[in-house]
Amino acid sequence: MYDPQPGNASNARVTVFHIGPKDHDLRALADILDRTDWKMCPGTRWTLKAAEDVPFAAARLRNEKVPIMICEQDSPAGNWKEVLQSMGSVASPPMVIVTSRTADEYLWAEALNLGAYDVLSKPYHPAEVMRVLSMAWLHWTHRRASTATLAHVG
Repeated sequence: MYDPQPGNASNARVTVFHIGPKDHDLRALADILDRTDWKMCPGTRWTLKAAEDVPFAAARLRNEKVPIMICEQDSPAGNWKEVLQSMGSVASPPMVIVTSRTADEYLWAEALNLGAYDVLSKPYHPAEVMRVLSMAWLHWTHRRASTATLAHVG
């Protein structure tokens, strides 16, 4: 969910949805979001929510503006390709980040070619998570601002 604070766009609350198992990697990601000094996005508060499966995440997208979704490469809850397909009718789709313990050049190329924003390897490294999520957030907010400007002009 996107919730800007009045008077300062850089002071925002950003909800990141994770689709995948509720395991030690999810706890590590939550810890990174809670304890990291976000130099690229100062004043931004990050919240992690775990989506139960792809249909649950798709329903949230219809009701909330979700800027970032992190999806496991393969998960019983659904995979990143299903997430990308479910976003076809979403007005302001999230930046999809694929995660994998076996992230390689093939996965990275496939993910980017199919519309994902980036790939994060596991185990998570705080500096890499911070860089990727910050850039995804900045890209999402810039894209929304550009869309709003075009709608206002048109």
